[in-house]
Amino acid sequence: MVKTALQFAILYVLMVLTQVIVFNHICLFGYAVPLVFIYVIIKLPVTLGVNWVLTISFLLGLTIDIFSDTQGMNSLACTILGLLRKPVLHLYFPREDEMSTPQPSFRSLGVAVYLKYIFSISLIYCTLFFLIETFSFFNPLRLFIKIASSTLLTFIIIIAIDSLTSRRREKRL
Repeated sequence: MVKTALQFAILYVLMVLTQVIVFNHICLFGYAVPLVFIYVIIKLPVTLGVNWVLTISFLLGLTIDIFSDTQGMNSLACTILGLLRKPVLHLYFPREDEMSTPQPSFRSLGVAVYLKYIFSISLIYCTLFFLIETFSFFNPLRLFIKIASSTLLTFIIIIAIDSLTSRRREKRL
């Protein structure tokens, strides 16, 4: 339990640092912004209580808000994402007891389900974030392009990060 908490604390700090130092300075074609710090929320164990998930999500968003000067936009979007995380997972994987580990991963959910889960979480977060940022539907095409491109970029980078951090349990000959 302590080992898992320490791993998540290290993941939290690393994702915040990489978001603030690297990914906040990337904006492809004026639209796509990678919001990869949500990987912490994605990897939270399914067995973790709702209060803990909401607290961690809010603190994650607040930390990013402090360093990014976004006045609570990430806090609100992360808190809502923390609330929607479990229902989204149950949409694709209805039974928690069939998971090999309580932490969502390629191994515990399967490749297709895990990819759908990550894409859905990325889409929800980017939609919430850009709707809160824009706070209007004045230019819906620009809003849609920002949401779609940021979701795709976030999804690709999260998959890359997950493939780097996941443990290889296969034997190599």
